[in-house]
Amino acid sequence: MSKSTYPLKMPSSVKAAAARLARADGVSLNQFIAAAVAEKVGTLETTGEFLRRRAADAKPEDLSRFLDGAPDTVPPPEDAR
Repeated sequence: MSKSTYPLKMPSSVKAAAARLARADGVSLNQFIAAAVAEKVGTLETTGEFLRRRAADAKPEDLSRFLDGAPDTVPPPEDAR
């Protein structure tokens, strides 16, 4: 596995929390941050692929049929923004 470096700037409070969690997990801060980034990348890529597969067969008339079944009501005031 090849590695590269990246200078990372983050709020002190986030760094302190990450360092605390890394200590509790028994890993270095670097390992903790690398794992957190890898987890986020995996989640976003998986989500994107899932949504692409789900949307692949979608047709505009499918959405129209769904919307036609929705109640014809005025949204509550808090949703009218």
